[in-house]
Amino acid sequence: MDVVGVDDEVLSLPLRQDSFQALWDNVPPPLLECMYTEGGSWPFDLIVDSSINVEELFPEPPAVYPPPDTPPTPAAPTVPTTSDYAGEYGFHIRFQNSGTAKSVTSTYSVSLNKLFCQLAKTCPVEVLVEGAPPPGAILRATAVYKKTEHVADVVRRCPHHLKEDVVEHRSHLIRVEGSQRAQYMEDPNTMRQSVTLPYEPPQLGSGHTTLLLNFMCNSSCMGGMNRRAILTILTLESSEGQVLGRRCFEVRVCACPGRDRKTEEGNVEKKTEGTKPTKKRKTPPPPAPVAPPKRILPTSSAEEEDKEVFVLQVVGRKRYEVLKQINDALALQEKVKVKQEVHGGPSRGKRRLGDRTDEGTD
Repeated sequence: MDVVGVDDEVLSLPLRQDSFQALWDNVPPPLLECMYTEGGSWPFDLIVDSSINVEELFPEPPAVYPPPDTPPTPAAPTVPTTSDYAGEYGFHIRFQNSGTAKSVTSTYSVSLNKLFCQLAKTCPVEVLVEGAPPPGAILRATAVYKKTEHVADVVRRCPHHLKEDVVEHRSHLIRVEGSQRAQYMEDPNTMRQSVTLPYEPPQLGSGHTTLLLNFMCNSSCMGGMNRRAILTILTLESSEGQVLGRRCFEVRVCACPGRDRKTEEGNVEKKTEGTKPTKKRKTPPPPAPVAPPKRILPTSSAEEEDKEVFVLQVVGRKRYEVLKQINDALALQEKVKVKQEVHGGPSRGKRRLGDRTDEGTD
């Protein structure tokens, strides 16, 4: 067995069948020195040749550092802010006045700051700025739940509408219509979904930029929003992700936007006036006709017509005898009364013939 040493000397080791310890004890000191590096660690192989430059074989990759002028991308907040912020560019939005007719597909209530729209229908949003944003600015639309107990949940589509869709970004509730430059994103930390679109300055003769939004689930969908109120956060951001302006509005996706807007505005007006909104009640049925009073018959006629017989069950012999006596007495009294009415009794003040004869003899 030949081993290359430090001074290119060939050292011969005896061929034995001894143990590793015996073999290790026979290794010359120069070879041991070449098997250790300067720091006392093992090299990449037990056999080292000093003529080989290890740095040339395994060069270190150069360190990559970000440019000093590039600011770090801010992390997305866990709970997005829903307060309006105009910023230095005067960012704000407005909606078209569509009224409350039944035929409208989307309508906005100024008093409620709420958008009512139909499923997958176009909702125009006019974006206005007072100053030109920096180059590369984008618009971002994000949906969040309104109530505190639901704000940590991610707004997603229901399984029914999700299954029917075939596009790549079918899980997103908010979509942008009419632009191929829209990008659908999902934050890896919060799992919140958003859609971004490059900001375009207003065209010549116009003071605003129109953004077309679609909402792909109803507010009442089970497994999705499930009748939970949602807010749409529309932000103007720089190319580095810095928020330059923010606007927020509530959204209700329903079958009849005009009717629902009119109903909710009416309920708010009743509350402000101090009267609670009352539910519609069914019309009460008309009162039942009052039966005319029964005609009171004379005593004799009433007694003649009252021939109905009743059977009374009595417990106890004594009680039966008492009631029987009362019943017999009443029956006897009734017979006497009927007999007097038929034959008539002696008139008061008249005397019999025999009494008058006796008076004459005296």
